[in-house]
Amino acid sequence: MDVLITVIVIIALVLVWVMLYDSNRFVVKTYTAEDERIRKPCRAVLLTDVHNKCYGKDNEKLLEAIHGQRPDFILIAGDILTAGPKASMEPAINLLGKLAEKYPVYYANGNHEHRLKLYPEVYGDMARRYGEALQEIGIRPMVNSHTDLSEYGIAVYGSQIHERFYKRFRLTKMEPGYLPEILGQAPEELFTVLLAHNPDYFPRYAAWGADLTLSGHIHGGVARVPFWGRGVVSPAWHLFPRYDGGIFREGERTMLLSRGLGIHTIPVRIFNPGELWVVEFRNRKF
Repeated sequence: MDVLITVIVIIALVLVWVMLYDSNRFVVKTYTAEDERIRKPCRAVLLTDVHNKCYGKDNEKLLEAIHGQRPDFILIAGDILTAGPKASMEPAINLLGKLAEKYPVYYANGNHEHRLKLYPEVYGDMARRYGEALQEIGIRPMVNSHTDLSEYGIAVYGSQIHERFYKRFRLTKMEPGYLPEILGQAPEELFTVLLAHNPDYFPRYAAWGADLTLSGHIHGGVARVPFWGRGVVSPAWHLFPRYDGGIFREGERTMLLSRGLGIHTIPVRIFNPGELWVVEFRNRKF
């Protein structure tokens, strides 16, 4: 019995150490997208699910990592802040302001940004104040809109899907015509990047015409099972979600699913450090 208790205590201490360690660090990962429609090589950094997390004073460690990659632009797939009646917006605004000083920023909302607008009775004027702060630093969120980066041969779309697609415990069906209705049709002549916060609908994103979907929301499953590598639970309380983090494919279409950088609700990470993704765009002929 003493041996068993000792083993349990050791395992618990190891898990606590891993939890503290992984909840306060991030790793840098790289993905290369190749397509003949890409006219000029470029590099982007993807940010998702920061949730007001700060790595060092004023996010100096995160900013240093971003600057070190020398990106041409920043892509954001949502949840830079955390929706909460008493939550501060300053960490998100400060981070975005420093990024906007150096790079073009293409920002699609996540469910937390969207929630501020949907429930003013809960969040008061947070949506207005956040929108004004973004406008002041020169960022205009892409709400079912797009920007053509013709120099690079890339189109960047930002989606904001209905709140019904974030229901807990079940996956709401997305009809085939929904994305064309809110986004229009993806251009065939440009390599299309879709910033889509919720990865559960990747097959629909691919069918719509997204060559590369950039997503987040799942936080890597909060904890990952060692050796198996699967995430344990999603924000919708799905156990061992199909899309938990990494690279997924539907035919020739790809989704890069970041495990994000911050935490909320379940405020830990276990065997699951934050991720900062670097996306290289290249013409496959060269």
